[in-house]
Amino acid sequence: MSTHFLHTLNEWPPERVHDLIYSRTTDQVGAALNSSGHYEPENLAALLSPAAEPQLENLAQLSAHWTRQRFGNAIQFFAPLYVSNFCCNGCTYCGFNQATNNTVRRALTLEEAVAEAQCLASQGFGHILLVSGEDRKNASPEWLAELTHRIRPLFASIQIEIYALSQPEYVRLISQGVDGMTMFQESYNPKVYAHFHPTGPKRDYNNRIDAFERAAQAGMTFLGLGTLLGLNDWREEGFYMGLHAAYLQKKYWRTSLAFSFPRIRPAAGSMPPPYPVTDANLVQLMSALRVQLPDSTQTLSTRESPGFRERLLYIAVNKMSAGAKTTPGGYQQATDAEAQFEVADPRSLEEVAKVVKSLGFDPVMKDWDSTYSKA
Repeated sequence: MSTHFLHTLNEWPPERVHDLIYSRTTDQVGAALNSSGHYEPENLAALLSPAAEPQLENLAQLSAHWTRQRFGNAIQFFAPLYVSNFCCNGCTYCGFNQATNNTVRRALTLEEAVAEAQCLASQGFGHILLVSGEDRKNASPEWLAELTHRIRPLFASIQIEIYALSQPEYVRLISQGVDGMTMFQESYNPKVYAHFHPTGPKRDYNNRIDAFERAAQAGMTFLGLGTLLGLNDWREEGFYMGLHAAYLQKKYWRTSLAFSFPRIRPAAGSMPPPYPVTDANLVQLMSALRVQLPDSTQTLSTRESPGFRERLLYIAVNKMSAGAKTTPGGYQQATDAEAQFEVADPRSLEEVAKVVKSLGFDPVMKDWDSTYSKA
């Protein structure tokens, strides 16, 4: 069954979104700044528009205001745990692309994955994200449920960033302790999406969109969304991210929402971005979404450099990864397996937390324990 959000998307075809964004005026940008904290598609379009660029400093300051009001100085840390880089999709931008890349593959055994989790827990992480390619053979929902069951006592929160699941599969993972999911739509533009996803289950655009709704209906308490910045016009993708988040926020009001902002990074077999996103572009995107949807978490990964990550703490970010290894088994041993992307901030959790604290922020390794029921 299709989600109602697909009906909402039909009301906002890319041509309409493009025209709306690029027709915004200076006066409309000013009106959007004055109505911050209240989502309206037209206001988000104005803040993402070229007309808003001269107001970037004011927009960033307003974003900083909402970030401090909603999240104080707390910066939550998490770590990704890659369990498999096998993948049956043909995404042309990804180093995990099974169709064309001769990537060195590795899938962790259950015991190896538990050991990786124990390693992360020993470093002080209370929140982890289980990551895999589209690999139902080595990282099946059943396997992930068993892994979660074994490591649940170690963490306050276990979330997933994997392939799209059915609602019963999400229910099973939740029963074992998974409390959130992150999934990148990569691009909300159907033509762009089809171009970059020529083969594999991920080619099904509607199924991927539907996954957020299936997860929410299953009982996920946290939904993370985003696009791969660089595949398409970032202004257009930012508009759709806001549209999607506002829909989910209204329909599933008990569920927390988060935005991630991955820019295309070098990786084995990957490609340069057809639509490069500058640092100023990213600041405008993050600030616009913070001002329009102030309650949403904003997450930044180690794709970005240390200095830039630290500057964004003042503006919009309230959650970040640290000490990340993007290869299966990378936390405990050297491995020949290829990474999903090149890490730009290689510092350990301890190093990053020390810097964050010196800047006046409060590093948080564990801020809550999710509740769940055993199956």
